[in-house]
Amino acid sequence: MDQDTIKTQVKDYYGKTLKTSEDLKTNACCTNVDYPKHIKKALGKIHDEVMTKYYGCGLTIPTHLEALKVLDLGSGSGRDCYLLSQIVGENGYVVGVDMTPEQLAVAKKYLDFHKENFGYKKSNVEFIEGDIQNLRAAGLKENDFDLIVSNCVVNLVPDKESVLKEAFSLLKEGGEFYFSDVYCSRRLPQTLTNDSEIWGECLGGAMYWNDFENLAKKVGFTDPRVVETSRISINNPKLQEKLSGFEFYSVTYRLFKISQLETHCEDYGQAVIYKGGVKEQEQVFILDNHHTFYKGKVASVCGNSYRMLHDTRYKENFEFIGNWAFHYGIYEGCGVNAPFAETKAEGNSAATNCC
Repeated sequence: MDQDTIKTQVKDYYGKTLKTSEDLKTNACCTNVDYPKHIKKALGKIHDEVMTKYYGCGLTIPTHLEALKVLDLGSGSGRDCYLLSQIVGENGYVVGVDMTPEQLAVAKKYLDFHKENFGYKKSNVEFIEGDIQNLRAAGLKENDFDLIVSNCVVNLVPDKESVLKEAFSLLKEGGEFYFSDVYCSRRLPQTLTNDSEIWGECLGGAMYWNDFENLAKKVGFTDPRVVETSRISINNPKLQEKLSGFEFYSVTYRLFKISQLETHCEDYGQAVIYKGGVKEQEQVFILDNHHTFYKGKVASVCGNSYRMLHDTRYKENFEFIGNWAFHYGIYEGCGVNAPFAETKAEGNSAATNCC
């Protein structure tokens, strides 16, 4: 399928075919997520219609977001934007971009409802119709956002490199692209990527995970970090038969825009101490699925992890030990970013992520 055909089919699928999340034929856009208490509380303040028209495959809300400017790619009915609106607070700002008029109509319909429900003097949310492959055409500026999020949308667009390039360009230095999407254990053949139903169910556009990581590095996100993964079950006999032999995973990545990151984890003899202050993770801070920092405990880190904490919004929450004077070779404590084992955040109860 060419790009225009894919775009039209996705708009029709999410604007006309699907009325609520109950109409989905697989759970690719409806996976189990561990919702922290503050997220559950915030979800309770969002309008029911916005919730029922939500389609997502993960939790794309990182920590420590007060007063940040955030962009949501493929914001749909606005659920995550209204969730973020509460977390960034009145001094923050949230922009949602989507190409589906029917979804945008729902999102915009409840701007005043949420402003009043959140107790704000004015809304801190804006919705724009646009193509996430060309965000500058939607009037967005380079180096303007602290955080970009996206929830099960990148797989739906044909030119994923353009999406990543646009995200990298719009982020400030030290900002991050934090998003969940669907990935495959193998490269899908064209017979499956050309199937409009499989594509609309967030499976036909799923990249082989290693191709994605190489693409992310190519555009400037040098060290992609996996936060959480979960296996996707396809509970649809027709689609199961078509996709036999392929394994799909919902994976949450965080990609930092830090110009000095290296392509490998290098050892400079550095360490950090988490001081607390990230209210969502006051005692235990989780950077990714193989970096957990306990408050007050010295933790050895590679140079890249050091920068992800020192050169970002987390700087004030850590004490930093060491410098860049000596290089000790490859750092062997970072593991491998292969998203094929399920991960579970600590201290949360499971919830279904299609509301």
